Amino acid sequence: MTVTPAELIRPEILALQAYPVADAQGLIKLDAMENPYSWPDELVTEWLATLRDTPLNRYPDSQARALVQQMRASLELPAEVELLLGNGSDELIQLLALTLAGAQGERRVVLAPEPSFVMYRMVATFTGLDYVGVPLRPDFSLDTAAMLHAIRTHRPALVFIAYPNNPTGNLFDTGALREIIAATPGLVVVDEAYGAFAEASFINALAEYDNLLLMRTLSKSGLAGLRLGYVLGAAHWLREIDKLRLPYNINVLTQRSVEFVLRHRAVLDMQAGWIRQARTELQAGLTQLPGIVTYPSQANFILFRVPEGQAGAVFNGLKYQGVLIKNLHPVGGLLHDCLRVTVGTSAENRRFLDALGGLL
Repeated sequence: MTVTPAELIRPEILALQAYPVADAQGLIKLDAMENPYSWPDELVTEWLATLRDTPLNRYPDSQARALVQQMRASLELPAEVELLLGNGSDELIQLLALTLAGAQGERRVVLAPEPSFVMYRMVATFTGLDYVGVPLRPDFSLDTAAMLHAIRTHRPALVFIAYPNNPTGNLFDTGALREIIAATPGLVVVDEAYGAFAEASFINALAEYDNLLLMRTLSKSGLAGLRLGYVLGAAHWLREIDKLRLPYNINVLTQRSVEFVLRHRAVLDMQAGWIRQARTELQAGLTQLPGIVTYPSQANFILFRVPEGQAGAVFNGLKYQGVLIKNLHPVGGLLHDCLRVTVGTSAENRRFLDALGGLL
């Protein structure tokens, strides 16, 4: 007897495309919002020494107790705020969705502004929730009235709000976010993946709203290869979410490495400052190019629009010249003719601007 995927797999899964990751071999990689800076040689040597005696033949601490304690101290968390670790933000998004999925036969809603992080929609599909996207305004600001109307209509179990937003880079209005949190009957997760570059946070609001969680990652700060994200919030929420976390999700090398990095946090803070300065210079360079429209960014990337119908040609032309960025035009909607470039080193940014200028 033979069986085919179509016979066993849900239609919505069959209709999905896997998350695309471009091959960046041999290219200047400005497509994935990574920190372009490595550590000083002496710091690398010290880090490797701390890993020398790590017992790879043993399972890691499933609760990552030493790391959690160190993170609490580093973040100066009050006693009432708990912390849950994940294998990057993606795992945490999935854990949140699984936790809040309805009973059999019950369809619950995940809601988010759009365009935003694609994994909100994808994970909702994975976990059997309905997804509702609420369009941003043409300038990518939050449409508060539309969000509140969607919340009243759909009664979402889970709302994701990226702050700053990806892929647009802007910070939404604080007052509008507070209205949305107060109006939502379910959980609101403020995703602060790019908080290191925005210097803005909702952490002080955790004590004000019993349905608010914060989600963060160390990937954008320079540790993308280690895959560590975390959620902050009240213990009664995180205890339930933790029940769905697979054991040993944070490997021993990640635990030891992040413990080490937190003792040298000043290096990451310094690099974040370099990136913020380079962002200002890159934005200024883009605005001087003919036909380019740029959008304000508080993240480590910049969204820009090229002349109508030219996004594909510009993207391919840059790639041909050795520079890889992100083509968002295929997403459609508000992102037509839009490309996104990660802030790189000064040399990488200059190479990108020179190549783009030549194409235009």
